[in-house]
Amino acid sequence: MELDRAAAEVLEPLGYEVLEVTVSTSGRSRRVLLRIDRLDEAIVGIEDVAKASEVFGLELDRLDPFPTGYRLDVESPGAERPLRRARHFERFRDLLVKFRVGGETFKGRIKGVAEDTVAVEVDGTERAVRIADVVSARLAEWPDSPR
Repeated sequence: MELDRAAAEVLEPLGYEVLEVTVSTSGRSRRVLLRIDRLDEAIVGIEDVAKASEVFGLELDRLDPFPTGYRLDVESPGAERPLRRARHFERFRDLLVKFRVGGETFKGRIKGVAEDTVAVEVDGTERAVRIADVVSARLAEWPDSPR
């Protein structure tokens, strides 16, 4: 089972959106990073991080996906928030985003979203980017007030 799907299955019923699950290894140490957001789009608090950590930690124990130990880190989205769905791009309209589309990397300001396409202003020119073609997109600036 994919870890992001396992995380979503146990956390979405509790009101959390799983933004990403990554596993990294450094020497003998393995780290599982889980980034969450609240489905109601409120600010993720320490209580949310603790709850998600406990619930997903129990699910990892049940699944036992690694032959050796690991460290689970749960975080709020933070300044480098990943954007994956149309709603994410809508929510952060007018902000600068770092995109990786195919083999190309660029920064652009979100101008709008229509169905499966994001309108992005890059160096004064508007460009349409299909969400399905986005390899990664992360905020390159943080809004003045929480969104």
